[in-house]
Amino acid sequence: MKFIAGLAALVSVALAAPSRAPTPLDIKLEMVGNSAVKATVTNVGKNSLKLLKTGTFLDTSAVERVTVTSDAKKLDFDGIKLRIAIDSLTEDSFQRIGASESIEVTFDVAEVYDLSQGGIFKIASSGVISAAEEDDTKLVKSVPYWSNEVEADVNGEEASFARIAFHQKRVIVQDCTGTRGTVTTTALSNCASLARAASTAASSGSAAKIEEYFKSSSSSTRSTVSTVFSRVASECGSRTSGMSRYYCSDPYGACSSNVLAYTVPSASITAYCNLYFNNLPALTRTCHAQDQAGTNVHEMTHLTQIRGTSDYSGYGYNYVRSLTAAQNLNHADTYALFANAIYAGC
Repeated sequence: MKFIAGLAALVSVALAAPSRAPTPLDIKLEMVGNSAVKATVTNVGKNSLKLLKTGTFLDTSAVERVTVTSDAKKLDFDGIKLRIAIDSLTEDSFQRIGASESIEVTFDVAEVYDLSQGGIFKIASSGVISAAEEDDTKLVKSVPYWSNEVEADVNGEEASFARIAFHQKRVIVQDCTGTRGTVTTTALSNCASLARAASTAASSGSAAKIEEYFKSSSSSTRSTVSTVFSRVASECGSRTSGMSRYYCSDPYGACSSNVLAYTVPSASITAYCNLYFNNLPALTRTCHAQDQAGTNVHEMTHLTQIRGTSDYSGYGYNYVRSLTAAQNLNHADTYALFANAIYAGC
């Protein structure tokens, strides 16, 4: 990561916004070499920003930062989707950007998008990033952002090598045994129970409750949400079968500070970090709090076969409330928090 004026930031997940609200973030993208992108982020506002780093465009992990399109078709993201522990964030979880300060970050989109066909690709970034007040670590606000669109003329063979190298350098080890095996069995059982109850609530429960989290109680919204939870319940219903590979280790090296778990949808992998096993209760009756079962729900919705949800660089109830109805339907934490609300009676 290269610093300009001493601080850092970058670009992020693609999140379509209905209108461009005023924002203090100015993001400029430019191509470097075959498929690398350099993002220069400037705080053009009057106040310093304290932005969430873990799981967002500021993270060094292979998280979703941009959208890539070819012939007007959006390419599938092939990297890592995280869940973070929002109640135990530290100063290291944030990046400060002072007024008028800028930073540069460079990343290779060929690692996490299939550009092997070569040719012209269009790359851009937009979304919302969670933020905290200067003297606190609680996520209390959101900052929108969007970038310019750049056009890349990609050599497909070179891009293919970059993608293969990224995925093949990982060593996959399944080790859900011993104490972690016991935790896993309980978590999957609880996940299935949460999802079944949430599926019922979505299909025929309170209109006000589903509107609180998904901004709509229409028949189509109810059907979509109920179906997602039914699929989650099925996936969590067994330790020995399912669509995904389940790891109690860190095969992609993404379990950094505050990361509870992550999913690699393209490989149908979910992985659970030390923080998940050591810091979370199995279940909680506290509204909007995190537990192991809810984390499983969150990660399962990331799987392409279930919903293929995104994180949009945002977590927690306040962030969920800031999204549009369409965004909520594709946001992993919205599903996890709705399931928690049904279980806890929020």
